[in-house]
Amino acid sequence: MDANPILAETIRGNWVENRHRGAYVVVDADGRVIASAGDIERPIFPRSAIKSMQALPIFTREAEGKFHHTAEELALACASHHGETEHVATANGLLTRIGLSAADLECGAHAPTNAAARDALRAAGGEPSPLHNNCSGKHSGMLSVALAMGVPTAGYVGREHEVQKAVRAAVEAVIGESLTEDKCGTDGCSIPTYAAPLRAFAYGFARMSTGKGITPELGQAAQRLFNAAISHPHLVAGTGHADTLLMTAFKGRLMQKVGAEGVQCGAIRDKGWGYALKCDDGNIAASQAMLAGLLLKLADPDTEQRKLLETLAHQTIKSVRGAEVGELRTTV
Repeated sequence: MDANPILAETIRGNWVENRHRGAYVVVDADGRVIASAGDIERPIFPRSAIKSMQALPIFTREAEGKFHHTAEELALACASHHGETEHVATANGLLTRIGLSAADLECGAHAPTNAAARDALRAAGGEPSPLHNNCSGKHSGMLSVALAMGVPTAGYVGREHEVQKAVRAAVEAVIGESLTEDKCGTDGCSIPTYAAPLRAFAYGFARMSTGKGITPELGQAAQRLFNAAISHPHLVAGTGHADTLLMTAFKGRLMQKVGAEGVQCGAIRDKGWGYALKCDDGNIAASQAMLAGLLLKLADPDTEQRKLLETLAHQTIKSVRGAEVGELRTTV
């Protein structure tokens, strides 16, 4: 198999220090490929890039009808948040309303990703809890699904638990592919992650964006989730994060979500196109540069959007003293 093309490179001084290979694909809701590079049929783990797909059972298993999730709670279900005050409060608010607590979360605890939030927690003498986990919104949503289904909340992260079966079925329904046990792992937050072709995830985002090719129930659920995320971009990531900055700048035109190990997925909503991108070496910054190069070409950015994309496409590397010493740049 041929190697994927170089889609970004790191320059230090006058020399190429790193070359980042990867693949990307943009498709419409009929599955027509608009643009691609590299092996788009190679199965990848999408990781957190498909949290909006994993949140679909909130609707298909009637948790939303029972608990009336707010737009903020739906946005957080799609999030890899930074553990800032608003993120923690939103997750805790849903858990409290449905009669549960942070102790019911099975995602594990880690310190807030945001430095200011981390420092504030330390200064207050607090300890990180599962609410600070970047996946606590998704897990809170999954707990609401368990309650709505009338199944035990304990063990909801397990592959054979009814909640994870519902998640798997929802993802399969939108990407048009079976998720199989022979391409399965465990994500960092302890839920199952299944590998499928890169193309399939782009196709899923195109179908979620348009409602085409999926049931009306799934289409309406997807719109609710996308609208919530785009209306509350800070909840989807956090202060200064590319996902938050991009969705803010594109003013409803873009659904964007990063995943671990260099995955980027989303939809250019006004075009009805979905996209998926994977940086082979898992470098998140390089994947952001690749994504920015792709959006510069295909998303028809205005002046403000173009300025942001150029910043992500050409990232300055500085020394500890603040001197500019290089650049991470897209070759897309």
